[in-house]
Amino acid sequence: MTKLEELTALLVNEINDFKNGVDKLEKMNEYLKDTKIKMDLTNYKSIIEKHEQKMASHTKAIERFESRFENHIEQAKIYPTWAVVVFIASILFGVGSILFISL
Repeated sequence: MTKLEELTALLVNEINDFKNGVDKLEKMNEYLKDTKIKMDLTNYKSIIEKHEQKMASHTKAIERFESRFENHIEQAKIYPTWAVVVFIASILFGVGSILFISL
């Protein structure tokens, strides 16, 4: 009977230890539920703002390059205007001369 009493006392002690452990876990769970985690994003925010400024300056530089390039393309001509006018006039003069001579 003493062995049975010892086993019973041991089981009661283990159950009490388990109950104490569960109580501690419940308290920790309540504490964790109430705890709010706050992240400090100021460093990342400043990095992102700097990156946005750099991207804006790069975009403006690309737009300026495109406008200059388009202006150069619009102004670029293979032959100058005076050369084209002289060429057309000479062809007309040549055709007119041939027609005049052949008639």
